[in-house]
This record gives sequence, structure tokens and C-alpha cells, in this order.
Amino acid sequence: MGIFSRKDSTPQAAAATATVTAGTGLAALTGDYTIDPAHTSIGFTARHAMVTNVKGGFTEFTGSLHLDGDDPAGSTATLDVVMDSIDTGNADRDTHLKSADFFKTDEFPTMTFRSTKAESLGGEDYRITGDLSLLGVTRQITIDLEFNGAATDPFGNERVGFEGKAELLRSEWGLTWNAALETGGVLISDKIKLSFDVSAVKNA
Repeated sequence: MGIFSRKDSTPQAAAATATVTAGTGLAALTGDYTIDPAHTSIGFTARHAMVTNVKGGFTEFTGSLHLDGDDPAGSTATLDVVMDSIDTGNADRDTHLKSADFFKTDEFPTMTFRSTKAESLGGEDYRITGDLSLLGVTRQITIDLEFNGAATDPFGNERVGFEGKAELLRSEWGLTWNAALETGGVLISDKIKLSFDVSAVKNA
């Protein structure tokens, strides 16, 4: 994969990637990883009032990856998100999102994802399919991923990075609250765009 020929202009970064570059390609990455929440973001975007986008994310979550470098189809991923950690930059809106109109966080404190299928699309692109459980409803979603690279950080941690995106219809998980606009349309879109920027550390 072309990712292993990427170069960084700093000597420290070049040294950090040496262990992977000198390995046996993707096979060198095989193993179990823990998602690093301090360097990972999980975001979402919803259309608001038919004219603009509201973005938000979650600040508390845990997750893991198993990478199979010889056979990407053998790779897996898990994610557990604390719903009370939702953050859209507006306290009143966040309180509303936690309420019975939306996520009912008192009753359903966690959203989970468990992968059921992984596949290589060629180059640095992958696709992972799995079960997203929210509000007591489990449905399948597909996440398209781009492999951003692998490196050993200054503290000796072996890291891998991925960017991902997905779309879903919130109504399929029972998120149906809305309000009609006088000019036509609704306040909040049914379609939600998800984004992921993941850094994961190889387990010792």
C-alpha cells in the first residue's frame, strides 16, 4: 500500500515510522489495538431549518480494533459511546438532545457499534459493516474508511490512524422528533452524517 512510502519532513517522524516501513507491509500491523480518545473524534452533522448544518460530537467513548494484516476481512472493531457526553457547542441544545425527545440518556446511556464484516476496497480504502445499537434498536450501518498510516510515537506506542464516514436515517432508530417550518420542510433532517478520525494504540 502506498501509505508505507509516505514521508514526513521531520527527522523524528521519519524515525517513528521506520519500524513499520522496515516490516512486512500490512502484516506488520496485525494485532489488537485500543482507541485513544484523546486523539480520536466522533462527530455528526445534521441539516437545520433546511438552510445550514449543525455539527456535534461525543467526548466520552471507548473502543478497540483487531487488525488482520494478512486478511483484512478478519479485522474487527467495537465502539461504546457515552450519550451524556454529546456536545454541539450549545448547552440548551445538548440538554434537549439528552431528553426524551431524542436520546433519552437516562434510559439509554450508551450507544454501541459491533462490526460484522470488513473488506478492502483497494489502495488505502476499506469498508466496515456492523450493528449500531441506539435507543434499544439495532440496525446495520456501513462505514467507509481511509487508512491514514502507522507510526511509533515518541513514547514508544505503536499507532494506526483511520478516517471514516457514514450516513444514516435517524428515524430508523426511533429518533423522530421534529418541527414543521412555516416556509415548508422541517427543522431537523432525517439524514445524519457521521465522521470518525481514529487513532489507536497497539496493545502490549
